[in-house]
Amino acid sequence: MLNAAAVGLGRWGQTILNSIQGKSERIRVVHGVSKEPDTARPLAEKYGFRLSTDLSDAIADPHVQAVLLATPHSLHVEQVSAVAAAGKHVWCEKPFALTRAEAARAVAACREAGVVLGGGNNKRCFASMRELKRVVSSGEIGEVLHVEGHYSNEHSTRVAGGWRDDPKESPGAGMTGAGLHILDAFVNFAGPARYVDARTVSKKAPPDPRDVVAALIEFESGATGVMATVRAAPMYWRVHVFGTNGSAEARGEDTLVVAKIGGAPRETTYPHVDSLRVLIEAFADAVEGRAPFPVSTDDMLNVIGLFEASIKSLETGKPVALSSSPSL
Repeated sequence: MLNAAAVGLGRWGQTILNSIQGKSERIRVVHGVSKEPDTARPLAEKYGFRLSTDLSDAIADPHVQAVLLATPHSLHVEQVSAVAAAGKHVWCEKPFALTRAEAARAVAACREAGVVLGGGNNKRCFASMRELKRVVSSGEIGEVLHVEGHYSNEHSTRVAGGWRDDPKESPGAGMTGAGLHILDAFVNFAGPARYVDARTVSKKAPPDPRDVVAALIEFESGATGVMATVRAAPMYWRVHVFGTNGSAEARGEDTLVVAKIGGAPRETTYPHVDSLRVLIEAFADAVEGRAPFPVSTDDMLNVIGLFEASIKSLETGKPVALSSSPSL
């Protein structure tokens, strides 16, 4: 059992806590950190962990082997680096940086310290997405030619005020919260990007925003991609991979449709899983040497590079080419 500290006990931090505490046999929270201890104290009492108000307390706690970060995005790189410097493993909610250069600093800090770095790409752990990855990697639908993705949710209508409405912390309308998961899916299936042309249309500014982000992407492999995210829309998830021999489409968390050229589509629904718990337990497995973390650091860097270029394209209204950056 891996003993962890949970840093940041707001809405998403509580979601992380509720997904693992008392439910996972791989990881548990023994220390919580919150800037609002009066609000967090009932959680600490309910789940039986020590509560403090500063990350340094969690780092210094001898019972803590790893740290789970659910803090504002701009703090991630320095916090990841501080945890790594103490020789403790770190899992960081996405995006773990807002630029590729900053992401590279965090990756390098963990690599130099010899600790595991995990990221919050939990949509990769949907039952549908894990099976989609298996199908694409097997070559069943041939070489990837094109990917399409859409992720929308109504969370932005429920989370008002604070740093999540600050464009410096969450730039690009819905790109930081929801769209980034689609960018991660694209890199997972099509590899690094070399070009992005993104646009946003806003009908109403936050709080309770009404806006759309759409992007056209070209990958180094020659494949193309089209993505969109609509804030304040009902929950919707779709990732569709088109290959030279057929296509495979993840619909929602549990359903996959595979269609081969000349054949009828085959739809399968898989048992539902808690994708966040699956991801965090995979982090625990990586810490204990059971298996590598399922999202490579190269993928993490490529996703942040694509995210950074997408934000620049949204801001300028022009296409942006990504510079080829070597792996660390």
